[in-house]
Amino acid sequence: MYTINTRRLLHLFGRKVAILFAFICAFNCLYAQKYDEGNYNFRQFNQKSYYFGITLGYNTSGYKPFRSKDFINSDSILQIESVNGPGFNLGIVTNLKIGNNFDLRFLPTLSFAERSIRYKRNASGTNFSDRRAESVFVEMPFHLRYKSAPFHDIRLFVIGGVKYAFDVASEARARQAETLVKIAPNDFSVEYGAGMQIFFPFFIFSPEFKVSHGIGNILIYNPNLEESTVLEKVLSRSFTISLHFEG
Repeated sequence: MYTINTRRLLHLFGRKVAILFAFICAFNCLYAQKYDEGNYNFRQFNQKSYYFGITLGYNTSGYKPFRSKDFINSDSILQIESVNGPGFNLGIVTNLKIGNNFDLRFLPTLSFAERSIRYKRNASGTNFSDRRAESVFVEMPFHLRYKSAPFHDIRLFVIGGVKYAFDVASEARARQAETLVKIAPNDFSVEYGAGMQIFFPFFIFSPEFKVSHGIGNILIYNPNLEESTVLEKVLSRSFTISLHFEG
């Protein structure tokens, strides 16, 4: 079984984001009085109450499987773990400015992801089977972003929000054999991350990373399939590095 739980993940990544948030607040206090000094490109973008853009990203996605009570009674499955896979994102950025330091963001995205659940059938791990899913998600994330004061046309920021995702490739997988563990097409997640804005004369370049944790069970239980009965629930998780081009 994959041993990292949600509490540990929140501790590992949430702590880093919290530290960065505190750093941005301190940065904001230090440079608030120098708001326009050296921020030549920032000035023209600061006059806009909203703007749009595109986003490109790389993601690594996986599952977080939880073993059921029936796992102990299984003679053939000795271990269950997640195998992460690569993917990429392509989307649109809609940004609404709220005061000097906050933005409300909507980023409809098409996301391609690959994830697997691995069932090990002997102690050495040489005999195993994978439940692999190649997914195409239509994602609808809503984020609130907090930004520092600009310094030489650069701003740091942290983000937090929620996301709904629908797997448009799930129907094709549903027509496959009944010997496969099935995953629900709908998923809800919480997201958080950080990044920076770099203001150029004609656009804003924003590299960003974010962590996504599924909050709903996406396992479709099948009592006739051992690979399903040894699972209590399955949650999604992903890590994404994005490049936003806005203006």
